Parts: sequence; structure tokens; C-alpha cells
Amino acid sequence: MSAWQPLPDDLPPEVRHFVEQVRLLKDRTGLSLAALGARTAYSKSSWQRYLNATQPPPRQAITALCRVAGLTPTDAERFGVRWELAVQAWPRPPAPANPEQRDGVYEEEVPTLPWWVESGGSGGNSVASVASVDSSRWVLLVAVVLVLVLGLLAVVGAVAFG
Repeated sequence: MSAWQPLPDDLPPEVRHFVEQVRLLKDRTGLSLAALGARTAYSKSSWQRYLNATQPPPRQAITALCRVAGLTPTDAERFGVRWELAVQAWPRPPAPANPEQRDGVYEEEVPTLPWWVESGGSGGNSVASVASVDSSRWVLLVAVVLVLVLGLLAVVGAVAFG
């Protein structure tokens, strides 16, 4: 098992339990942080922040870790539930003295994901699930256009060389 940094004493119990479980799962893979970063869409430094509880991981990072660790869908869903509980309890950094506001609401950074990463989750109205639907429609549109172009090329080839 890795020699992890001690977690901060003031972490809520849900966050502490979640990070401890994620650390165990990471150790179970036998991968270094660099190797884990290479197998997922998240860098070594991102994994360091997640595993030291300095930043909550995106759900997709946990989904990727579960996939790399070879968890069953049931066990992966349990990690998804732990993630939801931890994110709700995760301590928020204090707001800056002069934050940029939009319509009176502070904007929070939303992690971006590559289009090939599936959004995990319970089908809620999260930004990730909306982005996944938009990218799925885009991929479908590109696929349909490619099929039409290939069909047109087949017809033109048959006429020209037939």
C-alpha cells in the first residue's frame, strides 16, 4: 500500500471515507499516479489533488478509476453513490473578495471532459450529462453524413467503372 499523506483533520466524514476508499481502489490497481493518468483522461497532478482531498474529483474520473480497477457495475455504482455523498459534503473554498458575477450568481469552474469519456451517474440534469447528450448527437450526425458520403461514392464508382 502507498504511503499517503494524512488527510486534513477537518474533513467531513463522508469526504474522508470516500477519499480513503478511492485510495484503496487506486492501490488495488497497482498503478503509479503517472500510469493511472495515462490510463484515464486525468493527469498525475489531478489524481494527486483528488487522492489528497484538496479537490473533489469529477464523477467521470471515479468512473474511469473503477473501469481501470476492473470493478463490477454494481461496485462501480457504489463508488458513484459515495462520490455523490462526498461532493455534497466537500468543503467549499471561501469566495474571493471581488468575484466575477453573472446575474448575481457566482460562476464555478466546471471540469471539461474529452468527448469519448462516458458520463456516469444517475441520469440527472448535470452539466456532464447534458454535454454527453450534445456530443452523442454530434457523433450521430457525423456518422450519418459519413454513411451518405460513402453511399454516394459507391454509386459514382459503380457508374464510372461499371
